Amino acid sequence: MRVFVGTDHAGLEFKEHLKQALAEAGHEPVDCGAFDYDAQDDYPPFCFEVGERVVVEPGSLGVVIGGSGNGEQIAANKVPGVRAALVWNRETAELARGHNDANVCAIGARQHPVEEATELVLHFLASPWSGDERHARRIGLVHDYEQNRHRPAGGLPTRGDVV
Repeated sequence: MRVFVGTDHAGLEFKEHLKQALAEAGHEPVDCGAFDYDAQDDYPPFCFEVGERVVVEPGSLGVVIGGSGNGEQIAANKVPGVRAALVWNRETAELARGHNDANVCAIGARQHPVEEATELVLHFLASPWSGDERHARRIGLVHDYEQNRHRPAGGLPTRGDVV
């Protein structure tokens, strides 16, 4: 599977390790940057690149890496069609794929030892989407809102609707 990988300076060393681990596991890692250490670089462009490439290439997945993974997850999720999940243990990796059909994994390089972070990413990639109707329905609701800000019938009122 093709796996797009992006990071800022905080995850640069881990990204290099992860690319090798991905290749050894039979994946095709594609480096979306950063390519050089720059303590002043900004993570959003790298996350946008990963997200955009995942969305246009069905069957691929992405990994965004930062110090905590939080900002990277937020940035990746700004790309329409991305469902990025912050992964911090095996269960969150599994649920992200199985329940949310997450297509991008966010991980904090400063939050885990290298081997643990690598194992979490590989577990995310190996975890299947369940295809359950209830999860598909929920993903559809998110997709509809993302595309046209359409709220489902019976949804909670917006601030303007509150009496």
